[in-house]
Amino acid sequence: MPSSSPSFGVVGATGAVGTVTVELLRERGHNDVRLFASARSAGTRIGGTVVEEATPDVLAAAEVDIFLFSVGASASRELVPHAVRGGAIAVDKSAAYRLEPGVPLVVPEVNAERALANDGIVANPNCCAIPLTCVLKPLHSAVVIRSVRVATYQSMSGAGARNMERLRAETADEHDLLMEWDYDGEEFDEEAKLRDETRKILELPELPIQATCVRVPVQVGHAEAIWVETDDELTADQARSLLGAAPSVRLEDFPSPGKAQGGDDVLVGRIRRDPTVERGISLLLACDNLRKGAALNAIQIAELVTAAAPAQA
Repeated sequence: MPSSSPSFGVVGATGAVGTVTVELLRERGHNDVRLFASARSAGTRIGGTVVEEATPDVLAAAEVDIFLFSVGASASRELVPHAVRGGAIAVDKSAAYRLEPGVPLVVPEVNAERALANDGIVANPNCCAIPLTCVLKPLHSAVVIRSVRVATYQSMSGAGARNMERLRAETADEHDLLMEWDYDGEEFDEEAKLRDETRKILELPELPIQATCVRVPVQVGHAEAIWVETDDELTADQARSLLGAAPSVRLEDFPSPGKAQGGDDVLVGRIRRDPTVERGISLLLACDNLRKGAALNAIQIAELVTAAAPAQA
């Protein structure tokens, strides 16, 4: 794969994440980009580029270096193998491959080296696991994390463009907290994903993590309240210093989805001692879930793989 000017294919280009992916690719100087979507969206144009129908044969014959998939898990399971069969690397945003053995699950600021150990597929994590691990990694590098509790407040854009339109059509009196994920009687699958993916990214398979996830009437931007218990003492000031020096993390007194929207950093603040445990801190983060929480992270993975290609040759 050429390192100087790779060609990209965006599958799911007309969706909430796909449109941001196209925008960010252009911002970052990637101009050789083809767009793909379902038959319903094929033929439309985004920025002058015609959207092609994503079929197994079309993707296999596309002669694209890197595909960025922003479609549902079932569509990814159907289409990703054909993209890889055609010689491309696929960076997949769905849950289809995230916990598959041998498939790297990558946040470049946390475990960049894992992206290179791929067999054609690299998984892009959940939009809450990405910012969470960006914050936990620098803390764990300084002191061993004993346990994590997290409550997420996830925007409607995380559920797709149709849900964003649904929120726009509601009156303020209709707004409510939602929990619309699959439920097994004890936890939602979103909570299980956040736990299992965080463990895989941090390579801490036994880390105790308890999550509660809700969707809030906000268009874009996820927030997370986090409680971290550590083996050794970690003061709030030490945590601020560690996080202030961490890549893609920015200290903010009061992080919020509105402040995070349109930005590429994970905002973190409200850092303080947790007096309910012997050694613990609590903090709050906010992140644009369409950018760093999805599209940007995938592009960063693609750029990592591209840059490393000559060394692997």
